[in-house]
Amino acid sequence: MSDDLKIPETPPSSTREWQLIEKMLLSAQDEQRKARRWGIFFKFLGFAYLAAVLLMLTWSSDPHGTETTTEHVALVDVNGVIMPDGDAGADAIIGGLRDAFKASHAKAVIVRINSPGGSPVQAGIIYDEMRRLRTENPDKKLYAVISDVGASGGYYIAAAADEIYVDKASIVGSIGVIMNGFGAEELMQKLGVENRTMTAGENKAILSPFAPVDPAQKQHVQAMLDNIHAQFIAAVKEGRGDRLKDDPQVFSGLFWTGEQAVALGLADGLGTSSRVARDIVGVEEIVDYSYQRSPFEKLAERFGAQVGTALAERIGVSGNLELR
Repeated sequence: MSDDLKIPETPPSSTREWQLIEKMLLSAQDEQRKARRWGIFFKFLGFAYLAAVLLMLTWSSDPHGTETTTEHVALVDVNGVIMPDGDAGADAIIGGLRDAFKASHAKAVIVRINSPGGSPVQAGIIYDEMRRLRTENPDKKLYAVISDVGASGGYYIAAAADEIYVDKASIVGSIGVIMNGFGAEELMQKLGVENRTMTAGENKAILSPFAPVDPAQKQHVQAMLDNIHAQFIAAVKEGRGDRLKDDPQVFSGLFWTGEQAVALGLADGLGTSSRVARDIVGVEEIVDYSYQRSPFEKLAERFGAQVGTALAERIGVSGNLELR
């Protein structure tokens, strides 16, 4: 008998079983790691949510600094296209204007405009409110300062101020109304495309691009545009008074440089917001009363983008998502 003892090898079937068990253990361990990571992630979500709520509750309802007790000039920006629900919409601008006029240490108010125009309704609402605030606060002058562009609805708003100041190269004017459209009926005929528009009401498809222009409908729309144009002209004349030069081109829809606008009486002089505050009002400090999104709104937007990115990575989506 040999003194050497041989240890029997593990049967092949046992090896496969151990490999399977090992894979199962590794898989369970990997799932535990993933679960821990997602646990941390959702804890972070909860913390961020609570922080956002706390920030919203503690954020002052007046972001313009009611603690400003020194004499200053209040500034309200009208920046971009004038449209509902935008930063240059009536609600946002009027909110800033009311805060500015309400501020006891604001010696004057400046509306700084950089807008090519937009909704005549929104511009008209802002104009009317500016005139009302001027009437209720006769000791607090309202200045308009046009930077790059103050045209169409942008100038409509400026006309409500006591005085208008511009840069020599500003684009000013465009006192007119436009309604864009196009006609494709001849192209449709060439392509063999049939117009199957159906309406209830003989004018419901007025100025349809897929049908010839009806002279009566065109006359109706033109009358509507003329009426809005007349409202615009009346507002400018009310605001500018006898400072306007008697030139029919002023209301033709043309626009001019700031230097030309001064000569036509569309503006009172050249100057920036700082110059108006310093040299005309006599106050150095300017406090911005423009509408600004709250820190909670900014945080929510950024937080939402981060969550979306994390979820996209989790489900294996990369790049831009498109709906087709």
